[in-house]
Amino acid sequence: MPLTDAPAKARLLYEARRDRTAIPPFTDADPTLGMADGYAVQSELTKLLVADGEEIVGYKVGLTSKPMQKMIGVDSPDFGPVFASTVYRDGDSIPLSRFIQPKIEAEIVFVLGERLEGPGVSLTQAARAVAGVAASVEIVDSRFADWRIKLADTVADLASNGAVATSSRLVPLADVDPRLIGMTLTRNGHLVDTGAGAAALGDPVAVVAWLANTLGANGIAMEPGHLVMTGALHAAVPMAAGDVWRADFDRLGPVTLRVVEGTTEETK
Repeated sequence: MPLTDAPAKARLLYEARRDRTAIPPFTDADPTLGMADGYAVQSELTKLLVADGEEIVGYKVGLTSKPMQKMIGVDSPDFGPVFASTVYRDGDSIPLSRFIQPKIEAEIVFVLGERLEGPGVSLTQAARAVAGVAASVEIVDSRFADWRIKLADTVADLASNGAVATSSRLVPLADVDPRLIGMTLTRNGHLVDTGAGAAALGDPVAVVAWLANTLGANGIAMEPGHLVMTGALHAAVPMAAGDVWRADFDRLGPVTLRVVEGTTEETK
């Protein structure tokens, strides 16, 4: 298969997601693949999943912190869709069996109250479109073996999306400064890491503006109710069955999830 064959690469990722089996990174065979190649595959993969009945309910933005950008070797974020089937609520149990090699990240999530379409969206316009801010934890997963990913790989793989759990409490943006929101992450009651909102592009609202402008360049708008995951506030941590994770956010409150061995059908 040609290395640039986006539909064929998308089919490989589609099958890896379906079978929960990791595949070799695309950049093993062609190290020259870049961000544009990744998004071409992502577009084809998204079409396959939507055809299966998936519904896009928002977007996740990754690589928003300087350490993560340095690790991957980029100077800008990436994004991928969030599907309705991957959204959980505070206190839910999440089955380990739906992932391949999951890790957990605590993030600030925005919920849009207005349609937002770039390009040309300013920080002020992005803030105006936000209905509220909530606590969340994202489960990232990779369909590529051993997380041996480069930029093209993670972009193709829907920005390494897995699932997300969000709190039910939505705080008006006018009541908080997202840059100053502190966070602690615990596993089974033991502190794992800490973070602050400013880790995400210096201001999580800037993530919303960046996403709106990036999507807008491709003729895509964000709609009311859409989630915007703004990126990890700390290094991703591997998770295992039996874990109880809790992220406590200043002003936003906590969000908790339990990791179980069960199947998706048993818990969702």
